Amino acid sequence: MQHNTNMPIEDQSAEPGVETKVISAGIREFVSDLREAGELVDLHQPVDLRHMATLVDQSDKALMFHNPIGYDMPVLSGVLRSANRAFIAMGSSSYRDIEKILSRGLANPIEPTRVSTSSTEEVILTGDEVNLFDLPVPIFSVHDGGPMITAGIVMAKDPELGVVNTGCYRFMVKEKALTGIDIVTPNNLRYYANRAYEAGRPLPISISIGTHPIEMFAANYRAPIEVEEMSLAGGIRGQAVALGQCRTIDLPYIADCEIVLEAEILPVGWTQPEGRFGEFTFLMGGLHWNPNVRVKSIMMRRDAMYWALHMPFEYTYLGAAALHQPVRTALTNTGIEVKDINITVGGAAYWHAVISIKKQAGEGKSALLAALSVGDLKHVVIVDEEIDVYNPLEVEWAIATRVQGDRDVMIIPGARAKPLDPSLFITPGHVPTGTKVGIDATIGENIPKERYERVAYAYADRVKVGDYVEGKSDEPQEAKADIAAVAQEILAMIEPEPMYYTDIDFKLSSYGFRNVAAAFGELHAQGKLWKDKFGRVCLRDSEFAAKP
Repeated sequence: MQHNTNMPIEDQSAEPGVETKVISAGIREFVSDLREAGELVDLHQPVDLRHMATLVDQSDKALMFHNPIGYDMPVLSGVLRSANRAFIAMGSSSYRDIEKILSRGLANPIEPTRVSTSSTEEVILTGDEVNLFDLPVPIFSVHDGGPMITAGIVMAKDPELGVVNTGCYRFMVKEKALTGIDIVTPNNLRYYANRAYEAGRPLPISISIGTHPIEMFAANYRAPIEVEEMSLAGGIRGQAVALGQCRTIDLPYIADCEIVLEAEILPVGWTQPEGRFGEFTFLMGGLHWNPNVRVKSIMMRRDAMYWALHMPFEYTYLGAAALHQPVRTALTNTGIEVKDINITVGGAAYWHAVISIKKQAGEGKSALLAALSVGDLKHVVIVDEEIDVYNPLEVEWAIATRVQGDRDVMIIPGARAKPLDPSLFITPGHVPTGTKVGIDATIGENIPKERYERVAYAYADRVKVGDYVEGKSDEPQEAKADIAAVAQEILAMIEPEPMYYTDIDFKLSSYGFRNVAAAFGELHAQGKLWKDKFGRVCLRDSEFAAKP
């Protein structure tokens, strides 16, 4: 029975401002979306598999290699290697839209449906027919330990816990039916694998390669162990994810994906060398010790394509998209009104966040505590709502002008850390902890707001350089005026209340700037002018005059 992947499910609880629509169902539909948006280039000439990673790195578009030398299967890569392509994948136009879509999915999960078969089962290989070297699995970085499967969505189930857990992991191909699996980081799959290892039994896993990015997005979301991630994918998409049934192990796979590996993590413990590999940190990772994986069966479409997820940026933009929603939720649950969030690419989309808030007293520190509790965030900067979180100059300026280290920097040692952080001290046999740092770059309480009035240039709302480049000229002004008369007009203007120099000058602009300046000079010489506390011009003996 062929599953119909285009049946919409009505969502009655979508957030205002988010269009409820069915996102394209499979990776083939997503590839079509990219082509239509001009975000994918098809290369039909022969290309060496060893050259693909560098070509993707140099391209501002996703690439489809239709003729990889030595293989009968096209290779797709770079599909999520920009924020715009991540937005296309999520049916959105901004990270704020993705936040709302994810919130809707979390609030309205849709359980997966089961189908008896799918297009993925058009070719089934078992036993000696299994040969991973028939798949166009490339190398990526200069020190890779071998060909790496990078877009594998893994499903596993603990026999006692009973919940199907889904995550995204990489596999180093070692033999025709043997890989490693990188599960260094503490997570639910590592927990399942460790329980199986302690019991002396293998842990069955299915590996779905070539799915829509929605499934990968959900698989990467840090959900509680009792939550099935594919129900979140269903909620995000607005329709149930279809799951097929593996043949050699009792686990589902994502129906209509391109390729499925039916496998088991062998109970050898974290004893097999794996790597190195270019990580999401933009650095070459070190040697990892991991279990091995025995592949028992390969199922695939007759015309399957292989998705080589390109590190680090395909992972980075997906990771950034996944973090915005939990960060906003954490702050909102603390009663803080969030304006904007930037999970920065420079922070590898896991470690750095810049957040602007509509601050009330004390909320800078409260926002830091809330944000630093999310995932593996390591450094967080909180700024006021007028700061553009996507402009590093603005953020640095806020830090430079609003932060006192002893008052506004928060340091939290002994916190959960991501083991791939190269700055951590590693003790063999121990999961490392790290230090989280928060910077409150909001204007401090009891500091006058006028200290932070930005420079604004006179007449900026009235004159534009483009007009002058095109030949505009200003009207001639009075060459010589009665300076005493102009001075009297100035006195009459500031007697009721102080005025800024530029406002006075504008009202008297017909006299010409030189004449107005001279009139001010006359009044200063007579000792009649002073300034109020805001720097406005006032009479020296008036009630507004500033005192030392």
